[in-house]
Amino acid sequence: MKVIIRCSWAESDPLLRSYHDEEWGVPEYDSRSLWEKLMLDGFQAGLSWLTILRKREAFREAFHGFDPEAVARMSEADVKRLLADSGIVRSRAKIEATIGGARAYLKMRDEGEDFSVFVWGMAGGKPIRNKTGIVHAKTPLSEEMSKALKKRGFKFVGPVIVHAWMQATGVVDDHSPKCFRRHQA
Repeated sequence: MKVIIRCSWAESDPLLRSYHDEEWGVPEYDSRSLWEKLMLDGFQAGLSWLTILRKREAFREAFHGFDPEAVARMSEADVKRLLADSGIVRSRAKIEATIGGARAYLKMRDEGEDFSVFVWGMAGGKPIRNKTGIVHAKTPLSEEMSKALKKRGFKFVGPVIVHAWMQATGVVDDHSPKCFRRHQA
């Protein structure tokens, strides 16, 4: 039987293993999918990623499949409804940040700035491969991108959250040196 070596953070739970093996670090170029993942990473702040993964489908249902148009139209009544939804993380600040993030995303689009082009342009157009194997919580690029996102009206996009999001979406390849997924993109 062949032993699969993966990033150590993914070994503790079958859901994490599946997420790591199939999604984490795979370059994402779809603007809407990039935005959804950024919003989910914002909800993860202060929590484990496993918590968010377990609730991901409930988040998708609560936020209209992460359709930015529908999320941007959400009202205070929707916020109150979501605060009572035990299927998601019930944080007013994070819920309001997601609604505001939809509005910021649409404003970028309406001003001719494609979200994917913005993200990948800042990264140089292709995945950044970690050559050292040392994984940082934040980088100069995540700090720069965090500032750019905040300037556009996004919240819960500090440099640590942004770096985790860049790892998840394959903007940065931070798979450990012996991981079978390292540099597959």
